[in-house]
This record gives sequence, C-alpha cells and structure tokens, in this order.
Amino acid sequence: MKENEVKQTLDDIREMMSKSSRFQAISGWSIIVIGLLAGIASLMAAAVIGVADVPFFDNLQRYSTLNTPLKIRIAALIALILFTVCLIIVFVFAIVKSKRHNLPFAFDKRMRQMLLDFFIPLIAGGLFSMAMVMQQHYGLTSSIMLMFYGLALINCSHYTYPILRWLGYTELLIGIIDCFTMSHALLFWFLGFSVAHILFGIIYVLMFDRKNA
Repeated sequence: MKENEVKQTLDDIREMMSKSSRFQAISGWSIIVIGLLAGIASLMAAAVIGVADVPFFDNLQRYSTLNTPLKIRIAALIALILFTVCLIIVFVFAIVKSKRHNLPFAFDKRMRQMLLDFFIPLIAGGLFSMAMVMQQHYGLTSSIMLMFYGLALINCSHYTYPILRWLGYTELLIGIIDCFTMSHALLFWFLGFSVAHILFGIIYVLMFDRKNA
C-alpha cells in the first residue's frame, strides 16, 4: 500500500514539474484563426498572381496584368502582413488564455529561449525567401517558407505541447513535396499554412484547451 502511495506521489511530482516547465498558454483557437487568415491570404495571392478567378477579390485581379516581379512582390507583401497579424493573434490569445485559466505567462528566460529558437530558423527562411524574390527565382519560395516555418515549430516545440512538433513535421513534409511540384506552389502554401493549421488547431483545442476550460 505504501509503495503505491509513493509511486503515485512521484508520478504527481513528475506531472507537476512537466507542467511547470511547459508553456501552456498557447491557444488552439489562435492556431485555427491563423489557418483561416492564411486561407484568405492564399486566395488574395491567387487573385493578384492571376492563377484563378477568385470570388470576393475581383478588385485584386487587376494586378494580375502587372509583370511577374511586381505580382510576386505584392504576394510577398500579403504574406508579410499575414505573418505580422498572426504573431499578434498568438500573443493576444495566449494572454487571454493565461488570465482566464491562471496559467504562467511571463517573458522570463524560458520564454525568451523559446522565442529565440522559433525566430532563428524563421528569420533565416524569411531572408532566404526575400533573396529568392529579389533575384527573381520564384519557384521554390513557397517551399522555403513552409520548410523553415516547420523547422521553427519543431525547434520551439520542446517548450510547449508536443503536438506543435507534429505540426512542424507536417509543414516540413508539405514543403519538401512542394519542392518537386513547383507549378502548384500556392496550393501547397494553402495546404500548409491554412488546412494544416485548422486541423491541428482543432486537435489542440480538443486535447488541451478543453481540459483547462
């Protein structure tokens, strides 16, 4: 009987230590919202580039007559705006979740290390993509974005729930496949940044956010 109690106590201590060292404030709803916004951004980019007739974005299709470098730069600007908005959404949702469920949220050493591990591959991928666009090598731009974003998620997943690592693996895999199918770059961009986020966001909500509700 005492051995069982000791074992249970040790298990409880391990669980408490695991939770205390894990950043739990990331909201699954923010991941879903990012996926929805990425889907809208994909449609906007498709309208600008002129690869398809996109409802609701007819006013953007006038840019499809521009030369290719200008169209790609407009699409890249859309992606940059999306990234900025998504960062704000993640932090706002995290702050709201931390206050609602009394979870730790502080820019301490662990938080700074997590952000550093996330942004190093992300910034490297962003600069690589920018260089490709400036030199008019557009074919692999979406692949680079997907793969470096996947690496960023894998890198920072050690500080939070492991499901983010699997989202990172998914982004990385989609990016690798995209490397060999360059004529469907926007489709893979949509699958990686929109569909994958929505699916993993739903799983995240069901597995973690509901437990804290």
